[in-house]
Amino acid sequence: MAELFDLTGKVAVLTGASRGMGLHMATALARHGATVVIAARKQEQLDDAAAQINSAAGSGRAIAVACNIGSKEQVQALVNTARARAGPVDILIGNAGVNPYYGPTSEIPDDAYDKTMSANVQSNLWLARMVAPDMARAGGGSMMFTSSIGAFKPSTMLGTYGMSKLALIGLVRNIAAEFGPAGIRVNAICPGLVKTDFARELWDKPEVEERIRKDIPLRRLGEPEDFEGIAVFLASDASRYMTGQALTVCGGSNMWA
Repeated sequence: MAELFDLTGKVAVLTGASRGMGLHMATALARHGATVVIAARKQEQLDDAAAQINSAAGSGRAIAVACNIGSKEQVQALVNTARARAGPVDILIGNAGVNPYYGPTSEIPDDAYDKTMSANVQSNLWLARMVAPDMARAGGGSMMFTSSIGAFKPSTMLGTYGMSKLALIGLVRNIAAEFGPAGIRVNAICPGLVKTDFARELWDKPEVEERIRKDIPLRRLGEPEDFEGIAVFLASDASRYMTGQALTVCGGSNMWA
């Protein structure tokens, strides 16, 4: 069964991959044979992340490319660099996202709304369009995008972020339908609350973490390494008949939603 998860010779592009979930997903893909092109905004952090991946999976398995996903030109440069240095893209993980605003959606400033929707939705459409021709020529490929369980319920503080992640699931379903005839699979990963720097404001108080844990059947918050397996699964032939899905990884917290 090991061949189902074999990614030898595959090229993966991952955004938001200098730390946390993205770094763990990239490391897992590299350990299963892929060459990973990792992107985030800061080159120094990326270089450290690439060194960690190369130490874990073998020299030259990770390539670090700084990219601001809010810039279409930088996203295109990321894809061009991936092709030039590693080859045509077989796997895409759109993990980068932003949340510049906490508060009611009815009061969000226009610039914060635009930034949220551009980074969390439109940038992933850009990426999908840019790498789809590579996958089509190869007869198939896999795209996955990090959504959130926040997509499935309202919030008076994180509502616009949740809206953007619900829109991302809508994007996933549409491009899954459009790219499916070319053998390209597209899925969404919907994390619960994960102990990352990105979500630190939501969990970094002992009493808050304890209260949240009691509402999770597995009685713990997510950890970045919890996403290694699902990334390999969706990238590999193990999930070859799965597309257009939104998979929750939340310790069971979302089963009542």
